[in-house]
Amino acid sequence: MKKLLVTGGAGFIGANFVHYWLKTHPADRVVVLDALTYAGNIETLRPLMDNPNFRFVKGNICNSELVEMLLRDEQIDTLVHFAAESHVDRSITGPDAFIETNIIGTHSLLKAARAVWLADPANPLPHRFHHVSTDEVYGTLELTDPAFTESTAYAPNSPYSASKAASDHLVRAYHHTYGLQVTTSNCSNNYGYFHFPEKLIPLCLTNILDNKALPIYGDGKQIRDWLFVEDHCSGIELVLNKGVIGETYNIGGVNEWQNIDIVHLICELVDGEFAADNSLASRYPLSPCAKGESAKSLITYVTDRAGHDRRYAVGTEKIQSELGYQPQETFQTGIAKTIKWYLANESWWRPLKK
Repeated sequence: MKKLLVTGGAGFIGANFVHYWLKTHPADRVVVLDALTYAGNIETLRPLMDNPNFRFVKGNICNSELVEMLLRDEQIDTLVHFAAESHVDRSITGPDAFIETNIIGTHSLLKAARAVWLADPANPLPHRFHHVSTDEVYGTLELTDPAFTESTAYAPNSPYSASKAASDHLVRAYHHTYGLQVTTSNCSNNYGYFHFPEKLIPLCLTNILDNKALPIYGDGKQIRDWLFVEDHCSGIELVLNKGVIGETYNIGGVNEWQNIDIVHLICELVDGEFAADNSLASRYPLSPCAKGESAKSLITYVTDRAGHDRRYAVGTEKIQSELGYQPQETFQTGIAKTIKWYLANESWWRPLKK
């Protein structure tokens, strides 16, 4: 039986992980620590509130005393660190919050973990500090470049990716300097349930329903490797259960798409949903799909953002060969599930739309 502290567990990936973990490990104890900033939504965790093995604590990861208290009182043996500022556009206009949360916050957690788990150097407590990072720390790829591997040199190009790179290095340093038992995973772009509507896929989907523009940066030919969030959760589970202490594992979807092609696919799938379900036209009368028009009419090209990396792709050979990881969803199956979820859960995403 594990006792987990999940930071950022009310955010997109963290909340999916909490739901996944309690579903697949119902006897384990899960404590969520989240400051409930703009991207943290307590409603995502509402269905778990009556579960006796679940606890939610509102608090900031920069509060080392609070983290120490939770580690001791709950006898935590596994810390899974999702909490982060993660939106690149926001990091360009306001980088300070990214430095505070992603660097100082991670260091605060590491200090607390060291104080509790390594207090007696002769008898350290069994533990794991798992750090969730991003493929953006590796920089950008040309079209013909091989995918990033765990040995790719770091070359972050935005304040967001630079702050995540710094946090990765701190986690590594606490392992090599103090003996903290750590693992790190660097994931590709996630999508799926509970995704905050400012991100590309939920933004396009909900904008189609509201008859708002689908903004495409530059020529829309930026390439990303897309990972269904539940496949990410299963990858982290493998790292926690079978990963080697001190190692880093890339978790990807093996699924590269240009942004413009993703938007076209979303439009086609939403068009199909409206054609198959007449009730959608009455629920979303503003949508062009309600009038029999294609959602593609909303596509609008806008000026590319500063420092926009052209391509990311992570190689998954290490986690596949060593831990047996294999993503279960193709992009077509995962995006279809995602669209159906958003259509069925307007009460979740509607309050988040500006």
